[in-house]
Amino acid sequence: MKNIITISRQFGSGGRSVGRQVAEKLGIPFYDKELVEQIALESGFAPKFVEENGEHSPGKSIFSYAFAAPGTPGIMNGLSTADFLWNIQCSTILQLAEKGPCVIVGRNADYILKDRPDALHVYIHADTPFRVDRIVRLYGESEKSPEARLQEKDKRRIVNYQHYTGRTWGAAANYDICLNTAKVGIDKAVEIILSLAQDDK
Repeated sequence: MKNIITISRQFGSGGRSVGRQVAEKLGIPFYDKELVEQIALESGFAPKFVEENGEHSPGKSIFSYAFAAPGTPGIMNGLSTADFLWNIQCSTILQLAEKGPCVIVGRNADYILKDRPDALHVYIHADTPFRVDRIVRLYGESEKSPEARLQEKDKRRIVNYQHYTGRTWGAAANYDICLNTAKVGIDKAVEIILSLAQDDK
């Protein structure tokens, strides 16, 4: 039985929906927006700031972190805002996992909880047409094309993940299972995760 399930996902792939359904069916806490609120409470930052910066890089390049604004001595122990937020994020995720079974979406939780034998790490991805259709239906149109929105969001996650974990975001070796929702669908992805989570091996 896997008590902790982490869901890493490409933007628009339905990873959040998958995670929420898995949590509902297992009757365990689901941490997404709730995690943002908890990190905001611990860090003193506004939830919107945490949501926009907690798993995104300051820019689109790994070098962006070299120029991240340093923290104010005594307030963030001289850390950059990004590093301070990362420390709070790690601490919060570790505490939530200690509380009991749960599903955690994003925030590099797969890496933070990589040493827990009771954790199942899932990566949700999909092809571009599927994700374009999904974000337009869910979030509407914007000045940027859907393809540009996907690319920008994923690029920032990639840079953040590489910076803090030293690993490649989306690489199969980092996860226990990778699911393409464009191929299997949201409901089937939920079924597969549930079967793995409830396996007694």
